[in-house]
Amino acid sequence: MLKNENANLEKIVFIIYLLHFFSALTGLLTPALIVTAFLTGWPSIVAVIMSYFWRNDADGTYLESHFSWLIRTFWFTVLWLIVAWFFIVTIIGMVIGIPMLLAVGIWVMYRLLKGIFAMNSRRGVL
Repeated sequence: MLKNENANLEKIVFIIYLLHFFSALTGLLTPALIVTAFLTGWPSIVAVIMSYFWRNDADGTYLESHFSWLIRTFWFTVLWLIVAWFFIVTIIGMVIGIPMLLAVGIWVMYRLLKGIFAMNSRRGVL
């Protein structure tokens, strides 16, 4: 891959991380939880679409792992959000569901930070 193409993909991955961070910080700074803002905020939805669109261009580079990392973060968050809400709608499960949402929010922030630090070092994240 040409250096110029790699630089463009680095910018795209950085923008994707910023979109996810914007959604997560919106959840942190507003009454919404990090995890719900991450999944329902338009920036994260745009970011996951961008990840799917651009990931084939990163084949064979360290950026390929970042696209996979971001896509997996989004979909595992969706999964855990569904499980947490299932617990919340049951009376007994509320004790489990709300802490689970908080834990998933912390996990999302961890994944985003780990990914952006790895990208800053120009290395894969997986």
